[in-house]
Amino acid sequence: MRTTRYASVLGLGFGDCGKGHFIDALTQRWGAHTVVRFNGGAQAGHNVITPASPNLPARHHTFSQFGAGTFSPGVRTLLVDPMIVHPTALLVEAEVLGRAGVTDALARLTIDGQCRITTPFHQAAGRLREVLRGAAAHGTCGVGVGETVRHALDHPAQKLRYADLRPATTAEAEALLDQLQSIRETLLAEFLPQCSNGSGGGFNPEFQMLQDETLAAKWLTSARALARHCPPAAFETIRNQLRHDGCVLFEGAQGVLLDEWRGFHPHTTWSSINTAAVDGLAARFGIESMIEHYGVMRTFLTRHGAGPLPTHDESLDDLLPEPHNSSSGWQGHFRRGHPDALLLRYALEAAGQLTGLLVSHLDIFQRGLSLKWCERYSVTSPSLQRPRYAERLALAASRDLGHQLSLTHLLQTALPEYCAEPICSASDFLNRITGVTSLPVVVCSYGATCADVREK
Repeated sequence: MRTTRYASVLGLGFGDCGKGHFIDALTQRWGAHTVVRFNGGAQAGHNVITPASPNLPARHHTFSQFGAGTFSPGVRTLLVDPMIVHPTALLVEAEVLGRAGVTDALARLTIDGQCRITTPFHQAAGRLREVLRGAAAHGTCGVGVGETVRHALDHPAQKLRYADLRPATTAEAEALLDQLQSIRETLLAEFLPQCSNGSGGGFNPEFQMLQDETLAAKWLTSARALARHCPPAAFETIRNQLRHDGCVLFEGAQGVLLDEWRGFHPHTTWSSINTAAVDGLAARFGIESMIEHYGVMRTFLTRHGAGPLPTHDESLDDLLPEPHNSSSGWQGHFRRGHPDALLLRYALEAAGQLTGLLVSHLDIFQRGLSLKWCERYSVTSPSLQRPRYAERLALAASRDLGHQLSLTHLLQTALPEYCAEPICSASDFLNRITGVTSLPVVVCSYGATCADVREK
């Protein structure tokens, strides 16, 4: 009797750790039929590079909403609530995939009708909010995910779900357009005092988008076209797909150090990144089978934009180039840091009970590079004559943003203290991990494609 294997891939850093890379490899090795996106939204940037073959050149795609297993023929993507769906960005991504040879991406896409959707007004408001923060910016990818969540919480009557894009009657269609206009008007009224015509903010293109009374109807035409091509899926359809024999992979977005409750406030994402989120989703659809949970980590840390990164080292920028992670755009400067035992220990605790680890970028040691291993922080304080030392970050027992903010302040003043011996090889790095956790390293990556992924 055939059964279904379930496994999740969750980031243990600030994102960009290689989740898409491992999803691509595991999709092929484990014969996955479905990749599930269950958190975050269109801000995901999961890079996949396929190896060249005699019949096909190497291909690259940065997966945003489609599952990172999409290069494998027949593999489906399932977008399920609470993931936030950006309909028009999905259409653009499908076009890009088509140019890369994947012409049936939309035909292999299932979207939960309960998924909340991002409109151009959410995207504009999120960007505008970050611009107005100035030097106190939180960090954003600029695609409106956080603003969509925020708006739905503040104005629940204006919340839009994917199923709303398929109105059954003319009256429902008119009500949908009115609701879009209400979202625009509500956000416009919020920003109007800060971006009046007499201020510089009034010329901001994002603010001007909120003023555009014609945009709602234009956007709705495209969004409804997607809903006709990919109708909102009902509960039974999703449950049947998840219970189909074979393998289902849950592809996490961002990393647990950006989690809305466990990340370092306010430099976080509006999303839960942990095993409980996956287990809760599975239970909702009646899945009782065990789920394997794998944490993904790099050999070195990275972070886009604002927020603490104690082991940040500018000298690593030229030594560790990132062809698909630039410092341009809304995400901000792409920083690199040495491995940090305190952040790793914290991430493992915050992520929940894991089955094992997936480690990427082990090939850097083959280029003769070495890294430092941070084992504790020296934290300075005006009230102390001597620095105090931190060897562990305390995990709050509940959802306590005040506690998370205190951790942010600690990390912003922390000076990393490194082991005397540098890390000079992949085996050395893997040995250092054993000093932090007893979890097994299950899969390692020594390059950019699935051909460079090895199971231990």
